[in-house]
Amino acid sequence: MSIDRLTRIIIVLWLCFSATVTAAKTWQHEQGTLTLSEAPKRVVALNWAATETLLLLGVTPVGVADKAGYSVWVQEPELPESVPDIGARVAPSLEAIAELKPDLIVTSSEMAPATDLLERIAPTYVISVYTQGSRPFEKAREMLLTLGDILDVEERAHAILTDIDNTLAAQRERLRQHGVTDQPVALVNFLDDRHVRIYAPNGLYQTTLNELGLTNAWPHNGNYWGFSVVGLEAIAAYPDSRVVVIEPTRPELSDHLAHSPFWTYLPAVRRDEVYQIDAVWPFGGVFPVKRLAMDLTDALLQGGTDNVR
Repeated sequence: MSIDRLTRIIIVLWLCFSATVTAAKTWQHEQGTLTLSEAPKRVVALNWAATETLLLLGVTPVGVADKAGYSVWVQEPELPESVPDIGARVAPSLEAIAELKPDLIVTSSEMAPATDLLERIAPTYVISVYTQGSRPFEKAREMLLTLGDILDVEERAHAILTDIDNTLAAQRERLRQHGVTDQPVALVNFLDDRHVRIYAPNGLYQTTLNELGLTNAWPHNGNYWGFSVVGLEAIAAYPDSRVVVIEPTRPELSDHLAHSPFWTYLPAVRRDEVYQIDAVWPFGGVFPVKRLAMDLTDALLQGGTDNVR
C-alpha cells in the first residue's frame, strides 16, 4: 500500500471519528454526566414533574410512574391513556422500564440509590426540583431548558417560558384592573375537616403569587416541598386573608365544615371569602405556575362563598 493511499485512509477514518465526537453532547446532572450522540426518542419519566415537562415539549413518554395519580392531581398537560405505567414513583419496576427499551430515563435524586441500576438500562438524567434550599421554579425552568436541549427542541422550551411570562402578566393586569390584589391569600388543600396543607413562601406556588402581585397570607417557610400542615385555627391568626381551597376535596367535606366551629369561626368564612379552584399540582414543573395564575385569577374575580363545594 502506497503512503498516499494510507494517508487518505487515515484522513477518512479521522474525519469519521471527528464527526462522531462532534455529534456527541454531554450534560452535567446531580449524579454525574449524560452523553448522547443523538436526541432520544423513547423516554421514561419517573416523576410527574418530568412527565409534565416532556409533554410540554411535545414528547410523549414511553412509560411513566404513578400514571393513575397524574390524571387526578396534575391533569395538564394531558397524558395519553396509551402510555404504560411502570410502577410507583418511589419504587418503579426496573423490569417494566427495561421492557420499554428507552434511550433516556429522567428521574430525581429521590431515586439516587437506583441510579446505577437505571444506567444499566438506559442513559439517565437526574434533576431534582424539590430539595432543601432549592428555588422550585428556577429548578423547574432549568429542567425544561435542559430537556429541551437534550431532545433537540430548544425553541419550543423557550416559547413555553415566553408563554408563561405573558400569561402571568395578563392575569396580573386583570387583577389590577379589578382592584383585588390588596388582601393576602391562603392557598390550602384539605387533609380532613380540621387540617390543611398550607402553601408557604418557599414553594412553587409563591412564584405565581409574586407575579400576580398577591401576598401569601402564610408567612412561614414550610418543608422543602413548600408547605406546612396546620389546623384551621392557625389561619385565624391572619384575619385579613382570603382562603383559596385547591381541589380535590372529599364529597362530605362541605357538610362537615358547615358544622365545624373551627371553620365557621374563620374571618374569611364569615366574609364569604372562600374560593375554590381545580387541582393544580404544587410539586410539578413550570406549567402549574401558569395554570394556578389563570384559575386563581378567575376565582378571585368571580367572588367567594362561605364554604367549599
